[in-house]
Amino acid sequence: MSQYLLSVHHTPDDPMLALTPEEVQPVFEAVDRFNKMLMDQGIWVFGGGLHPIEASTVVDGTGDEPIFTDGPFAESKEWMGGFWVIEAPDLDAALKLAAEGSKACQGKVEVRPFQDEPPAA
Repeated sequence: MSQYLLSVHHTPDDPMLALTPEEVQPVFEAVDRFNKMLMDQGIWVFGGGLHPIEASTVVDGTGDEPIFTDGPFAESKEWMGGFWVIEAPDLDAALKLAAEGSKACQGKVEVRPFQDEPPAA
């Protein structure tokens, strides 16, 4: 089994961002059902929603002293709003699950495989 990152992305014109708490509740419930399905099938590794992009902090520890900057790393018209890490037998299975996750969260989902672990020394 390989691990895949299924990331949910938003844009400024994303209709989800304009929903009231009452309107977004069915989406949360659909995502909860999707999460439970992943757990029940034993393919859930980790997942979660993220605070808005404005809550991010960039840490640059490449110099003598770390530098902390408020806001996102890159100015972008798109940002990640949440994610799942799953285990799936292959990319086709991961894509099928991403389609289900996309339907549940009412957003686009990007699928990226994790790099293989390096061999033990």
